[in-house]
Amino acid sequence: MSKIIVAGIGPGSKEDITPAVLDAVRQADVIVGYKYYFKFVEKYAKPGCECIDTGMKKERERAEQAFLLAEQGKTVVVISSGDAGLYGMAPLIYEMKRERQSDIDIEVLPGISAFQKAASLLGAPIGHDVCLISLSDLMTPWAVIERRIKAAATGDFVTAIYNPKSHGRYWQLYRLQELFLKERSADTPVGYVRQAGREEQEIKVTTLAQFDPEDVDMFTVILIGNSQSYVSDGKMITPRGYYREERSVKSEEKPGQSIMTESFRTILSEMKHPDVPKWRLWPLLHAIHTTVDFSMEECLWMDDRATEILYNKIVDGSLKHIVTDVTMAASGIRKGALERLGIEVHCYINDPRSKLMATPSNSPKGEGNDITRSQAGIRLAVEEYPDALFAFGNAPTALMELCDLVRKGKAKPAGIIAAPVGFVHVCESKHAVKTLKQIPKMIVEGRKGGSNLAATLCNAILTYDDAAQLKPGRDL
Repeated sequence: MSKIIVAGIGPGSKEDITPAVLDAVRQADVIVGYKYYFKFVEKYAKPGCECIDTGMKKERERAEQAFLLAEQGKTVVVISSGDAGLYGMAPLIYEMKRERQSDIDIEVLPGISAFQKAASLLGAPIGHDVCLISLSDLMTPWAVIERRIKAAATGDFVTAIYNPKSHGRYWQLYRLQELFLKERSADTPVGYVRQAGREEQEIKVTTLAQFDPEDVDMFTVILIGNSQSYVSDGKMITPRGYYREERSVKSEEKPGQSIMTESFRTILSEMKHPDVPKWRLWPLLHAIHTTVDFSMEECLWMDDRATEILYNKIVDGSLKHIVTDVTMAASGIRKGALERLGIEVHCYINDPRSKLMATPSNSPKGEGNDITRSQAGIRLAVEEYPDALFAFGNAPTALMELCDLVRKGKAKPAGIIAAPVGFVHVCESKHAVKTLKQIPKMIVEGRKGGSNLAATLCNAILTYDDAAQLKPGRDL
């Protein structure tokens, strides 16, 4: 009975050819394919079986030859390396069947793909979601390929790269590396295998930054890990999630803490630059978690090691007080953490003295204080707690007041969190506070900010000892 069997013969070793494919080869009257692959299957063919080579890059001619032979009543096996449906002959055979309106039966037999063979040699790099991309632009415009590369990099897919390079196509792999480095950590594991499963097989593991595109050729498959991938004993591993440390202690966590931990892990996987130092990462995770705004990666400015320095001041007892500009910021600072560390929070905006100081004078000359209550509150706070951590989430005038008092030598804050929000004097106040070089600061640049941000940045400082284990929410 005439039919066409499209068979994937695997990456190149007899051990990787499936029994179903070997049975098909034994039944074939004709085997059609590229001559290089005949050496892997011809010894299994029955006597008299004809092997027809159509030459490299002659896929359409190969398909036409298969149909002509099948229409003569022959059983034809069309072979592809790897899997016949993955960059192989299967789609073309089905398209030609439709074009010819042929009634020839088609059967597709899967094979082990080159990326699967390479993955097994590299360890376990494809344990989670995987994306496959061919860099060959013979039939796909480069602009389309580049969009797919960006999507894979942004989507945090483990990514397998086929057709990475040829004699006339050399720069595309450099461009892919450049695009991935914009989205992934420089130490993201990269593994690549040349001639997988064959005598010439070569296996290498490196990082995204150290990967050298000159070290590969058209017979190489490259695997780029995701943000969770790592290397252990020379093997790439991408965890699926079954063996997470938090599962062993989950029963000890409060539900809110478990949710917050999972949220932080999600944020980490979606950040553009997750490889920043711990002292920067921990406040960033808090800020993004509070706002669901990944632009915090760009607008949250910090002095070098600010989080670490401020936490150490808490540990050594030199930081005992936090002053906020408004009550909403004060209410967002975790009470459990404050009690655990012996920290007091103060807000003077509703203090009667602040109201009095902010009341305009009724003098005939129109003289008056002309300050806001939040400004007045900062003046009072500086008199009582000049060395506190000052956190601003609402009032730029209050932040400007503190800057002025610092410059006059009346205040020596342990640190400053500058996150006032709005349109008037907001940016100016943040520019002003940045000039206070000797004080560790966290600044939400631009118009963005808010009391919730000021509070969550305080919480990041108070819980900095949880950063290494990525365990937020201890005091919820």
